[in-house]
Amino acid sequence: MHKLVLIRHGESTWNLENRFTGWTDVDLTPTGVSQAMSAG
Repeated sequence: MHKLVLIRHGESTWNLENRFTGWTDVDLTPTGVSQAMSAG
C-alpha cells in the first residue's frame, strides 16, 4: 500500500498580509519556521 502525505508550507509574511505569493519566494515568519520544523 502506498501513502501520500501532503504538507502545506508554514506561515509566511505575505500570509499575514493576505497577499498572493504566486511565483515569489517569501520568507517564513518565526511561527512558520516552527511549523515547518514540526512537519519534519
